[in-house]
Amino acid sequence: MAWIRTIDESEAEGPLKRIYDGSMRSWGGVDNIIKAHSLNVQALRALMAFYKGLMHGDCDLTLGQREMIATTVSALNECEY
Repeated sequence: MAWIRTIDESEAEGPLKRIYDGSMRSWGGVDNIIKAHSLNVQALRALMAFYKGLMHGDCDLTLGQREMIATTVSALNECEY
């Protein structure tokens, strides 16, 4: 797996810190997929808006169906996260 330089939760400031604070998981951290975009906050905001639209926007599919599609695609792509 490639390594991407990221900004850790403890180092985040300004808009990135606000995004991290709103994305904190129950285990006390932020998912790596979010951190992978930490050097470009504008791209991170676009990614999050895209995700929210896909998973929660108007559609005939239920959230469970959308999650199953995402899980299947991740498995087919041999995604480790």
